[in-house]
Amino acid sequence: MKKTLTISAAAMAAMIALSGCSAGGSSPGSSMPGMDHSTGSAMPGSSAAADHNGSDTMFAQAMIPHHAQAVEMSDIILKKQGIDARITALATKIKAGQAPEIDKMTGWLGDWDEPTQAPGGHSMTGMMSGDDLTKLDAAQGTDAAKLFLSQMIAHHEGAVEMANAEVRSGKNAEAVQLAKDIAASQTGEIKEMKDLLALL
Repeated sequence: MKKTLTISAAAMAAMIALSGCSAGGSSPGSSMPGMDHSTGSAMPGSSAAADHNGSDTMFAQAMIPHHAQAVEMSDIILKKQGIDARITALATKIKAGQAPEIDKMTGWLGDWDEPTQAPGGHSMTGMMSGDDLTKLDAAQGTDAAKLFLSQMIAHHEGAVEMANAEVRSGKNAEAVQLAKDIAASQTGEIKEMKDLLALL
């Protein structure tokens, strides 16, 4: 995990360097040479587009596919028969909570004139591999429920780590607030899932 953190930190530094945003600049109206990409969206009275930094961009770019995989995992478990109702209720809640957040973050990246995909080489903590998803898809009954919970716990732990990084380094108030919300809600769900796993 420390290796992933190091890579993420390096990617964050690169994103901040590439973003062209001054961390100390408190005047959104002061344009800098080479920031043509912001002129189309940084309208007077619309500070949301300009008021972000590389950490905000990386947070949204990384959390979108991270959330998308959580929705995919939830869809897999919801299609199965004979799954404990508490597990299906949790999967439904995860899907209902994260899908709208994907739309919100995608909208921010559009407003910021930033690409929706992160630069190549950026790793996202807690993501499942293709083999992990294949195993979840093939599992049935209690085995499927246990696998879903254990995979989603690791997945949520990665999301909390990413969200906390945004809270520490982000600039955009909405993005930082979403990160706080994600950290709080998913920390609660981690406890819920560990409790459920102990009962299976």
